[in-house]
Amino acid sequence: MPKTPEEWLAVTTPPEKTKGVLKLFLGYAPGVGKTYGMLTEAIRRHSRGEDVVIGFVETHGRKGIAELIPQLEVVPRKKMDYKGTLFEEMDVDAVIARRPAVALVDELAHTNVPGSKHRKRYEDVLQILEAKIDVLSTVNIQHIESVAPTVQAITGVIVRETVPDWVLTISDETVMVDLTPEALANRMKRGDVYGKEKVEQSLKNFFRRGNLIALRELALRQVAEQVDRSLSSYMDEKEIQENWAVRERIAVCISANPRAQYLLARAARMARRMDAELFAVHVDIGNGTDTRDEKALAANLKFAESLGATAVRLKGKSVPDAAAQFVREKHVTQMIFGRTATEGWHKLLYMNAINRFLRDAPAVDVHIVTQEPD
Repeated sequence: MPKTPEEWLAVTTPPEKTKGVLKLFLGYAPGVGKTYGMLTEAIRRHSRGEDVVIGFVETHGRKGIAELIPQLEVVPRKKMDYKGTLFEEMDVDAVIARRPAVALVDELAHTNVPGSKHRKRYEDVLQILEAKIDVLSTVNIQHIESVAPTVQAITGVIVRETVPDWVLTISDETVMVDLTPEALANRMKRGDVYGKEKVEQSLKNFFRRGNLIALRELALRQVAEQVDRSLSSYMDEKEIQENWAVRERIAVCISANPRAQYLLARAARMARRMDAELFAVHVDIGNGTDTRDEKALAANLKFAESLGATAVRLKGKSVPDAAAQFVREKHVTQMIFGRTATEGWHKLLYMNAINRFLRDAPAVDVHIVTQEPD
């Protein structure tokens, strides 16, 4: 029976928007071009007919940024007096009242002046998203909460303004604005990042080449992790069972046997060579363990974590069934089992377990490693 016009309309009409879309421009240092990239995208969207406004963009005296701002509508900032000094902050209520399709909000990690509606700018952004307005924003890698201590150790600079890691996980799209350290240093020398009076000091401190290389790697890893999470979410949403080996994920099945530490060390070396995520998996099949075995198992799992693995304890009716399910859920690409020098029935039971795993698991490479060093 043919569909009615109402039924066709229901099929073709997109679902009602429940919140805005957040797109982040991530950089590894000031001056790489985050704000410029955000503005140029906003101008392209505006030229296509999208209703775009600037909620807050900071020029820091940079001519290229200042020249782009007049091409977009700017929501007037809110002037606030704090201890006798006049500050300007984004007027969140005014942005929401304007009801644009897209709002630009620079410097996500910024701390607002006391007396503002929210303490942090990312909280302003969350409110705008709740109003079903899309947001383009910028952030540097050193302002991510979990990364800030590493940045301090590398550069010696204390990062005072940070964004919780979970804020980045709600970003619908994260774009890394990249630039080689050499090109960034040239920008610095031309005075495109800071005033000429600050250039030499900056190049000898925060903007030292070694610092920039390390910060760039941190930013690349952050983006890679977010891409990895996006792919996993997509595969879960679409119920894709087979493994897409975009990034290697290695799991090693261990017991309380002290010789499992040799197995873990082999797995860790393999993971490092492949830059792979590593899981150390123990399956509890309900047989019960005595105190000695429990201590040995805890030692093995702690050793796994010291090697950079994620320790996982599973419960299941059998080791092969639980391991196969774990491979399916975590999209593991390589599985490692240990083998001791067994004979007779023990060897037969072991091979039966391996065959059962191969039968139930999705496509995965399997490695059988002798748990005793040569």
